[in-house]
Amino acid sequence: MINFRFITNIIGKLLLVESAFLMICIIVALIYGENDMMAFTYSTAITLAAGSLMAFTVKVKDRVLAKKDGYFIVTTTWVMFTIFGCLPFLLGGTIPSIPDAIFETMSGFTTTGSSVVNDIEALPHATLFWRSLTQWMGGMGIIVLLLAILPGLGIEGRDLFVAEVPGPTHDKFTATFTSTARRMWYLYISLTVAQTLLLLLGKMDLFDAICHSFTTMATGGYSTKQDSLAYWNSAYIQYVVIIFMFIAGTNFGLMYIAIHGKIKKLFRDEEFKLYFFIILIASAMIACVLYFKGYDDLELSIREALFQVVSILTTTGFATADYLLWPPLLGVIIFVLLFIGACAGSTSGGLKCIRLNLLFKNSFIEMKRIIHPNAIINVKYNGKSIHPNIMTGVMGFFILYIFIFGISSVIMSLFTEDIATACSAVITSMSNVGPGFGEIGPMSNFAHLNDFAKIFLSILMMVGRLEVFTVLVLFSRAFWKK
Repeated sequence: MINFRFITNIIGKLLLVESAFLMICIIVALIYGENDMMAFTYSTAITLAAGSLMAFTVKVKDRVLAKKDGYFIVTTTWVMFTIFGCLPFLLGGTIPSIPDAIFETMSGFTTTGSSVVNDIEALPHATLFWRSLTQWMGGMGIIVLLLAILPGLGIEGRDLFVAEVPGPTHDKFTATFTSTARRMWYLYISLTVAQTLLLLLGKMDLFDAICHSFTTMATGGYSTKQDSLAYWNSAYIQYVVIIFMFIAGTNFGLMYIAIHGKIKKLFRDEEFKLYFFIILIASAMIACVLYFKGYDDLELSIREALFQVVSILTTTGFATADYLLWPPLLGVIIFVLLFIGACAGSTSGGLKCIRLNLLFKNSFIEMKRIIHPNAIINVKYNGKSIHPNIMTGVMGFFILYIFIFGISSVIMSLFTEDIATACSAVITSMSNVGPGFGEIGPMSNFAHLNDFAKIFLSILMMVGRLEVFTVLVLFSRAFWKK
């Protein structure tokens, strides 16, 4: 049976963590003296009260979690964080509609970056800060944060870690998953600080620099400006953001190992090489077309191409140009990139490069098996044979991902005027990218969609962020059997 008492206790402690982050926004509201201070005060009080009630009044006898408990905790936590996280929008009146507030908050925590706000710059500073902070928390993972700051819970971190961290494999690079989570957060914070300092050198003010560093490292894409990074029209800022988006799309475990002297392991990793290769080829193709189809400046062509490719592939979703105005061939490239995503173990969404690598390898090996039916040929990754169970999981994930995309696109087509909007809304939500095509392009938003569509897309955001199985397994009959 599900250990509901212990799960309630853990979620309560997580809500206490969320209330602490809400308190930071109260400080921001005090600094700027704007009218959303009471909204954050009430939101903090409500979240703190709920968390305290769950954490300190529920008596826990059995502190053992089964594998299924891990999946239940992760999914429930993301739902609860969204419910309490949308309170500042509702109480402050900045997003008065419940479906809109849920959409904006889920988009934040899942680092999707899709928005329903038509005038971002009209929002108070604390509200803008909260939007960015939700992405920063969700980027590395709420449960990973739990394991990092509350290691004394007396629980085994592996099942929680596996249920939330994206990717078909989950290797810890320290003695325990708890210490791995802690080091991932140390690296995450360090990179966020480094980007903030570099953006300050580009004459971006401190508030905007912090907010954009939060959303870049989370590959989220929320901006403090309606025109996103195009507002600054700065090549320096764009290059800084490109570099940190690229870093955020890299496996954090590999980065940690590389920083500690084993940099060759990073460049020998097959997934990283594929990730780099996709960026290089896609950017080169787009830059060439842009340069010969109207852009007079070669550097601008390269920068625009590189920025959009890295932004879409890492599922960050920042925009410096409207790719809907580009030639159709480039639109096809961008649409394909919406599916791919960056590396496993990063803050990006999508299918992930490692899965594409394994799927292609398995396809070629199947052809060899047809020719040599008695031969034993294994799929290898980084020189090591992949266990058949992992390959089965990868293929199952891919089939289910495409199936959900197809069914969801049909459903969304009932609520949109064109198929491009419907399909891109689904895949940009599942891959946690943000912008799409048609009526939800990089210079538009999701405000015009009806309430059902927004709630539906919010669910898809969570399904995509938690990599499908974590959420859908809760709806299987086998999950609830003793």
